[in-house]
Amino acid sequence: MPKNNTIKRVLIKFSGEVLAGENRFGIDINMVDKITDEIISLQKFNSEIALVFGGGNIFRGLNAARDHKTDRVKGDYMGMLATVINALAVQESLVRKSAKARVMSAINMPDVAEPMIIRDADEYLKNGEIVIFSAGTGRPFFSTDTGAALRAAEINADLLVKGTKVDGVYDKDPVKYPDAKFFSTLSYSTAIEKQLRVMDTTAFSLCQDNDIPIIICNMTKPGTIEKIFTGEKVGTLISGGKDD
Repeated sequence: MPKNNTIKRVLIKFSGEVLAGENRFGIDINMVDKITDEIISLQKFNSEIALVFGGGNIFRGLNAARDHKTDRVKGDYMGMLATVINALAVQESLVRKSAKARVMSAINMPDVAEPMIIRDADEYLKNGEIVIFSAGTGRPFFSTDTGAALRAAEINADLLVKGTKVDGVYDKDPVKYPDAKFFSTLSYSTAIEKQLRVMDTTAFSLCQDNDIPIIICNMTKPGTIEKIFTGEKVGTLISGGKDD
């Protein structure tokens, strides 16, 4: 796991469901405030912080296409717009707490977000601003995990953290199967070979090609992100190393 003094630049990807809190849909403002409190607490480590939020708490294009016969392309664009809503909610909370935060969108919408221009994002991060990337890759058929991996590669992140509601990676659903095996470390190749659904294959491959380690962890537990920065072992580390 990267040491705190080597995490110069990090991208943290949250599932949209995390923002819903105990609800199954929408945005729980109390949960948003808890998350932004933790993000702000990371600034003491002098790391540059980028964020990506999924949109599954509002709309999931793939599910709509599969279960409701929604056109996949239109469904994916609807999902991208959902990520912008989440990004704006998080930005509002950060700014309310006097943190500097920018929302950048892969879909052009200048009235609510800045265009996705990497050189601008790089400059904002160097200036200590929190950058929230939204609208995925801007194209259908790509998940927000792939969008997060792409942005992590573009900004040369030292680490990609994916926050979920589970403690890390298991060989099967730990909620349904009490005997599920937990992995503390995995290699990119094993994650791809086992088709682990914590991230899609494209996202794993992007991180592997750019040597970006991934930590999968439970963001609903207070202090989880800060533990990563202090070098504590949290969640599952996926990298070019060996499996546990």
